[in-house]
Amino acid sequence: MTLPDHHLTQGEQRVRSFHPHWKRLVGPFFALILIAAAAGAALYFFPTAWGESVTSYGRIAVAVIAVILLTIFSFVPYLQWKNTGYVLTTHRFTISMGVLNKSTDEIPMAKVNTVSSDQTFLERMLGCGTLTVESAGERGQIVLRDIPRIQDVRMDLFKLVEDASDGEIDGH
Repeated sequence: MTLPDHHLTQGEQRVRSFHPHWKRLVGPFFALILIAAAAGAALYFFPTAWGESVTSYGRIAVAVIAVILLTIFSFVPYLQWKNTGYVLTTHRFTISMGVLNKSTDEIPMAKVNTVSSDQTFLERMLGCGTLTVESAGERGQIVLRDIPRIQDVRMDLFKLVEDASDGEIDGH
């Protein structure tokens, strides 16, 4: 996911790969249900007294509008979620985003200064949260929301940063 094995450097190992937490898909899922139900009701209750051609054009219009709304409120958010990936390796933390245009940030473990996490009460119940990675690079601080298993990711990242500062990047 997002970082093929042939892009890993010699001695670099993948520690963890993941997408944002599934909670990002709750809104698009409810939009899918609501739009499908509304379109179904509109097609079912569409007046037939207006004539056959008006009824068929009206139903086509309802279907087209439903497809457009489903694309905007369900399909595009799903693609954004699916095409956002995080890869934690022994040498770097890679953040990849984008459906048509791809944006990739890589933070070398040796450049990470601080790793912190925040969780709301709901996020604690769901096991996700916000991860903040501060690096010595030009971007400084990167805030990543909806990270699944936030505590495990934070601990892995912290251990890898510690190993990098001790010079044990290859796990030796």
